[in-house]
Amino acid sequence: MLLRKFNFQDVETNSIFLWGARQTGKSTLLKMRFPGVRYIDLLKSDEFARYSRRPALLREELSLLPKNELIIIDEIQKIPALLDEVHWLISNHHLRFILSGSSARKLRRSGVNLLGGRAIRKHLYPFVSVEIPEFDIVKACNNGMLPPHYLVENATNRLQAYVGDYLQQEIKAEALTRNLNTFTRFLEVAALSNGEILNYNNISLECGVSAPTVKEYFSILEETLIAYIIPAFTRNVKRRVIQSPKFYYFDVGIANFLLKRTSVNPGSPEFGHAFEHFIMQEIIAYIGYFRPLQNLSYWRTSSGYEVDVIIGNAEVAIEIKSSDEVQSHHTKGLKAFSEEFPNCRLIVVSLDKYARRLNNVEVYPALEFLSMLWNGVFF
Repeated sequence: MLLRKFNFQDVETNSIFLWGARQTGKSTLLKMRFPGVRYIDLLKSDEFARYSRRPALLREELSLLPKNELIIIDEIQKIPALLDEVHWLISNHHLRFILSGSSARKLRRSGVNLLGGRAIRKHLYPFVSVEIPEFDIVKACNNGMLPPHYLVENATNRLQAYVGDYLQQEIKAEALTRNLNTFTRFLEVAALSNGEILNYNNISLECGVSAPTVKEYFSILEETLIAYIIPAFTRNVKRRVIQSPKFYYFDVGIANFLLKRTSVNPGSPEFGHAFEHFIMQEIIAYIGYFRPLQNLSYWRTSSGYEVDVIIGNAEVAIEIKSSDEVQSHHTKGLKAFSEEFPNCRLIVVSLDKYARRLNNVEVYPALEFLSMLWNGVFF
């Protein structure tokens, strides 16, 4: 069993919501980390039927437990009414809960009790590089980092099943959109914007729906944890900057499948896109686990200068290049950014063989960068 980077320290004194996209490994992690804890799995039809019929049964069953006892409820979004009972048990019996699920969207949209700050919100991401012995970056850029996908040689069939399950279980079952066929088309069109600045009008023309509908579809992707929307860094000194956000699917393997990339090899344009996406995944996961208050953005000017990642208020700027030897022209975006923010640390992540300094830019091989990232060296 691989050890995950997720930190359960908050559970010692608090209840938590644990959200994560399907197949990130939430249930496996909880069962491994908390053997013997009372575990209520709402995916089981009999459990679902019992508590759906009478949510108060939860209060009756748990009221006799000792103070500070931990209880896990998996797929909590399936029975929102249970949250009132959980609220009462936390307030009156001082029990602790881990409330796990694949999306909080249904709970938020139905206006149910989200415990009024009594539970901390946490997020489980797909695998990250430091969790995997003998990590293979080319495999990650092809298969993605969802546990069932990375751990096989060819993940195409599993990726196809994953997208189908997402459409059926998250979109159709929860009635998040009336037209499943249009939404399926949207998923494919959105993949063309993966890693790009969003233009809702252009995407709406491709999908045959209105721009407000496209914007709502992206909201569905974000709230069901299938997408990351990266804001623009809009603080400017000299240059006019773009303010529209960027979009990434939450896992590079999903983007590959929707883009019909059957194999991406180093040196190809497709690998370059997948490599950037994968490094973004790692940075997003690190911030989510260890720096949740840290701002993450990108920077692009109207004249075309761009930097892939800006950390904080211009403390660190990161450019991602799949080149095996970074040249000076690869750093022009970083140089332009440093003219406005001269105290910013400038970094390129690449496939260079060794780390080096190129003028005032630090160049790191990807695996070395990832090791340093997860050791907290950069921010």
